Amino acid sequence: MRRLVELSHRITEGMVTYPGVPGPRLGVHLSREASREVYAPGTEFHIGSIELVANTGTYLDTPHHRYPDGPDLSGVPLEALADLPGLVVRAEGLRSVGVGLLKDLDVRGRAVLLQTGWDRHFGTEAYLRDHPYLEPEAAKWLADRGPALVGIDSLNIDDTPPRGERPAHTLLLGAGIPVVEHLTGLAALPDTGFRFHAAPPMVAGMGTFPVRAYAVVGDRP
Repeated sequence: MRRLVELSHRITEGMVTYPGVPGPRLGVHLSREASREVYAPGTEFHIGSIELVANTGTYLDTPHHRYPDGPDLSGVPLEALADLPGLVVRAEGLRSVGVGLLKDLDVRGRAVLLQTGWDRHFGTEAYLRDHPYLEPEAAKWLADRGPALVGIDSLNIDDTPPRGERPAHTLLLGAGIPVVEHLTGLAALPDTGFRFHAAPPMVAGMGTFPVRAYAVVGDRP
């Protein structure tokens, strides 16, 4: 049976995605009550507003996030973000994802999703420290083999010591491979046999933005 699997966190007022990044603020541009003065009797609308940092919730990193001349949200082709053959790498309980978990996999052209299980801590203090990450050697291994996209259900695809380097971002984005962070629900996916989607709006000049990430599992109708 064909089914859809949600892989994104909900964006809510004031939520904390990353330490030091302010939470989103939700507002109202036009209320239903005010709209009654604009439209015919019995017709009303709600127009909301939102102020958020681009790295909020489940989001996509494009090469422009790391490199000023890299493709931004409007420059990454849709073919690199949607309807991708997916592959889940099981790494639950591990502090990091190394080459040993990848070396026997065919990753070229696939969305490679690292399932660490860390999403169970999302929204808590535990999520913000000692999180799983992709080891630099594994990032290089992936960058050399051409996956379409790499995602992780953790705080960051890199280890995050203060003022630390970000080798996974540097290597993957440098190879033109987008990254999706803060995924959730990867345990509900099979290892293979699904299509992955994580397309953001086409905002020129921005390198990151939230996405509605999801997977389609099963045969097409």
